Amino acid sequence: MTTFQQRLEQYAALAVEVGVNVQHGQQLCIISPISAAPLVREAAKHAYKLGAKYVHVDWSDDEVARARAELSSEDGLSHYPEWHAKGRVEMAEAGAAFLRISSENPDLLKGIDADRISRMTKAQQNALQPFRRFTLGNQVAWSIVACPNELWASKVFPELPEAERVDALWNAIFAATRVDDPTPVDTWKRHADTLGAKAKRLNERRYKELRYRAPGTDLTIGLTDGHLWTSAGARNAAGNVFIPNMPTEEVFTTPHRERVNGTVSSSKPLSYNGKLIDGFSFTFKDGRIVDYKADQAYDALKQLVETDDGSHYLGEIALVPHRSPISDTNLIFYNTLFDENAACHLAIGFGFPFCLEGGLEMDKDELAQRGVNHSLTHVDFMIGRADLEIDGITADGAVEPIFRAGNWAIE
Repeated sequence: MTTFQQRLEQYAALAVEVGVNVQHGQQLCIISPISAAPLVREAAKHAYKLGAKYVHVDWSDDEVARARAELSSEDGLSHYPEWHAKGRVEMAEAGAAFLRISSENPDLLKGIDADRISRMTKAQQNALQPFRRFTLGNQVAWSIVACPNELWASKVFPELPEAERVDALWNAIFAATRVDDPTPVDTWKRHADTLGAKAKRLNERRYKELRYRAPGTDLTIGLTDGHLWTSAGARNAAGNVFIPNMPTEEVFTTPHRERVNGTVSSSKPLSYNGKLIDGFSFTFKDGRIVDYKADQAYDALKQLVETDDGSHYLGEIALVPHRSPISDTNLIFYNTLFDENAACHLAIGFGFPFCLEGGLEMDKDELAQRGVNHSLTHVDFMIGRADLEIDGITADGAVEPIFRAGNWAIE
């Protein structure tokens, strides 16, 4: 019988070997909360076994983050250390890989004034913009994996005895990331090929726009000329393949920022900046959000939409079948890494240059002229459900089914 320690080691190996695909002589930066220390240690060990030159760990702590949001001066909230942002850029320029471990407490900042959270978030987003160019352009290998903590596990499994919750969440994460498969590395390669085939099919069709229909959703999204659908695997500047999200079930592209019209309703809660937004919807006109509503945490939704001008527009559309290993758990993970891979989703904020032909060679102004959105933020929200229908509209006006009853209608 496979022990928990063996599964943890396999999970860490997948993150390092498949997720960021660490190369001999390469540096690895692991960005992690201190609660994920056991996973970080295993990831570092495996990276060194693969020949990593150096593993740097960038630690954070939820309680310290809460203390800052609650108690810092106004001036302190707007501060982000320049040396920290420059350090990320220096590592990226040296070709380092970046592994982020997500271990969210969905209610971390509950009760904190939204304006204080906004100040803190914007300071970080502004400071890290130079580093983000490396990840947005896939110049470096990067990946995100998850690690349970007690508060997160209690949110997902409130019905279980307290002592069983973290183990239950670990089991769900291991299942979603295919850790328990006899040959998980080979399984991931086959999975990536399957998603790649869907992306290839969509790229062949060259749809002009997509139409979404479901209760509470009637939305048309125009696509950029020369848009590219992509999936699990990406390739960095050195030519090495990496997988940005583990797990992943999506095929995605960047829409034209000014060609979105209609209304879309959420299908799952959104954990954003320590608050849980639920029962929300957006109305778009010529790409811009002109109205938004929420049954819960409206202030956090407002904070998101009002981040900057670009946060009033979409930067990503992603197609995810209703039936998937994550969706079939019937769990709400309260963590975007998992919930976005259980349902079709959209993202407010910046678009991806690599989702446009020649986009990686364009500057910000050129991308904007082609319809790629620019923003400080990028936040996914889930809209997929069992009765969602999506049609693709070709340049000559033909209507073709892409999703029916929440699942793929194309081979």
